[in-house]
Amino acid sequence: MTTPAFSAWDHQMMSRALQLAAKGRFTTSPNPRVGCVIVQDGEIVGEGFHYRAGEPHAEVYALREAGEKAKGATAYVTLEPCSHYGRTPPCAEALINAGVGEVICAMVDPNPLVGGKGLAMLEAQGIRTRHGLLQTEAEALNPAFIKKMTVNRPFVRLKMAASLDGKTALANGESKWITGAAARSDVQVWRAQADAILSTSGTVRADDPMLNVRWEQLPPSIQQQYPRSELRQPVRVIVDRHQTLTPTYQCLREAADPVHLLHLGTSEHTWADNIATHQLADERIDSVMSYLASANLNHIFVEAGATFAGALLAAQAVDELVLYLAPKLMGGDSRSLLGALGLSAMDQVIDLKFTDVRLVGDDIRIIATPIYR
Repeated sequence: MTTPAFSAWDHQMMSRALQLAAKGRFTTSPNPRVGCVIVQDGEIVGEGFHYRAGEPHAEVYALREAGEKAKGATAYVTLEPCSHYGRTPPCAEALINAGVGEVICAMVDPNPLVGGKGLAMLEAQGIRTRHGLLQTEAEALNPAFIKKMTVNRPFVRLKMAASLDGKTALANGESKWITGAAARSDVQVWRAQADAILSTSGTVRADDPMLNVRWEQLPPSIQQQYPRSELRQPVRVIVDRHQTLTPTYQCLREAADPVHLLHLGTSEHTWADNIATHQLADERIDSVMSYLASANLNHIFVEAGATFAGALLAAQAVDELVLYLAPKLMGGDSRSLLGALGLSAMDQVIDLKFTDVRLVGDDIRIIATPIYR
């Protein structure tokens, strides 16, 4: 099968659709981020993006703006138009009813039970379709959605912070603050994109964190686009296998926000209504991942200590690592970043592919993808 030829104009229009899709990065999950541009006679006549699950999809907003000008037009969509009835009618049907002449999508729906059916529905009505335009860029917008659809597991982003010599705390346990204010603000942006913040009882007992998004620490550009009332809080998931936590900790006292406590055995405590307990099958990391998938929590941001981080990496559960390195030296007796991995031979090491390295304030931020053997 030959790859369809796309013009410079096609690239420009799909790039615009991708820009629109990115506007939903803090609100759409667990739905995918999708943008749509409708073009008639070399002019954009309609635009839209999916903002929140349960609300209209990108194509619907773009068609509303285009009106009668959608007839015979070309629609550029970052994801194959849906073909099934969910909380909203299928977008392929809306495009057919509007009379568009062609649909170009960046990527086919990754759900193997759905992928290709939207395009087939359009083609059955005489609408020309093409796909694969800026597919890599479209996939980068929706890693969590793609992973859930293909292997029914969440996308896991592990955040860690250390001094330049790889230490996470002093020998006495003190760790606030290794990184600067700019890095801590950057962490809020990552948190805001996640369905859930995953931590452990050890981290909760040591740091008593809130594990939430602090709107006031977000960059002004995000605050302007998303008022405090519009920005969703991720669910907090805490692995407390041996039920050591009590309601006295900050993240368990906030009655408004949901918390999921994962433990072994039956629950030994009575919790507030916002706290859901779940009994894990066993101590394996895969039991935690299975629960997250069953709870429709697709995009996970992990903030935990070296032991749990090491266990996630050893289980090959981490999809992306976000590491902040502070311009500090903390010495040989301090706690190591990942001493818990316990590797003894070079053929056991986990290689990383750096995808982004930059300064965030005075700290270095490295984004890397683990390459598992």
